[in-house]
Amino acid sequence: MATSSAPRRYLDNAATSWPKPEQVLEAWNQAARNVGAAAGRGGHRAAVEADLIRSRARSAAARLLGAAADRVALPGGATLALNMAIHGTVRAGDHLICTAADHNATLRPLHWLVRRGLVELSVVPCDAAGRVDPDAVAAAWRVSTRLVVCSHASNVTGVSQDVLAIGSIVHERGGLLLLDAAQSLGLMPPALEAADILVAPAHKWLQGMAGIAILWAREGLAIEPTIQGGTGSISESVEMPTSFADSLEAGTPDLPALAALAAGLAWREAGGERRLAESGFLAVECAAQLRAISGVRVFGPSEPAAPIVSFSVEGYDPAEVAMLLEQIGGVQARSGFHCAALIHEHLGSAAGGTVRVSFGPCNTADDVEAVVGAVAAIVG
Repeated sequence: MATSSAPRRYLDNAATSWPKPEQVLEAWNQAARNVGAAAGRGGHRAAVEADLIRSRARSAAARLLGAAADRVALPGGATLALNMAIHGTVRAGDHLICTAADHNATLRPLHWLVRRGLVELSVVPCDAAGRVDPDAVAAAWRVSTRLVVCSHASNVTGVSQDVLAIGSIVHERGGLLLLDAAQSLGLMPPALEAADILVAPAHKWLQGMAGIAILWAREGLAIEPTIQGGTGSISESVEMPTSFADSLEAGTPDLPALAALAAGLAWREAGGERRLAESGFLAVECAAQLRAISGVRVFGPSEPAAPIVSFSVEGYDPAEVAMLLEQIGGVQARSGFHCAALIHEHLGSAAGGTVRVSFGPCNTADDVEAVVGAVAAIVG
């Protein structure tokens, strides 16, 4: 907890966005208090309204992607959706490729498959900014390669990958590209022309709540359902439905989270996109000012694609720095390895990870000043 009178300055938007737009909170509350029913489970008025809420969320997600709504599923979170995409696509004996810049939401299910002897995996390295060379993906390719997994933008450094080049390499060889868009969707074009499958959570740059993710797959690509159960459709059969969304949405959906996702996407369409872009300018300015402080090392590019700045302070553990940031300036940052197990060896931050500040649409230049001032005070 902060021990000073400094105002709270939330700079952990890469983990989850806060504060939420007021209309997102209102939509969440309305669905929870006044609708309450389960989507797709009944013909009474409340159940129909619940189904309309889900349809609005699906349609809004499809507009953002520039995709057909019937290719958009809304599972219960991005980690779940990434697991579904991996386990529902990979076959025993496949060779897979991932990158050192990826998140544990994909690295752990991939390594789970490796440990059980089901697949072979090649990990493509990244440079000191977290950037992956597409040629390294080509060099790792084998005859048995089926799936390449790649984070569109790093949650540690904010750097974006050249997914168009990577996708071209994958498709020339007849493989599939799974794009983890957790740190990109809502900030940059979704690059569906490069991907075969894309996954993103609602609660980060889309300004929604936790509990819902967007899972898109290109036309003609089936993802074998790895979770079976009720969907509210063809309930007379013990077999899972074959339609894309129904096959991947087993279980009762989180209705308030669906309502919040639709509201968050509407907020973005009504001008929020500009405010998200402004958060990127704040990150660039923050990184530049931190680089000017002796004893501070900033990881990543000078202009990250996602509004993320990772840094370290000489002589201090990242956890100490994060604690002091809050005590001195009220800055709430994240420290450590950020659920990215492999990137730190390449960044040179393997000893304790980094301190990460990530700007959102409600942050201002005052927050940049607070971060830089607190770091300057720590350095002394």
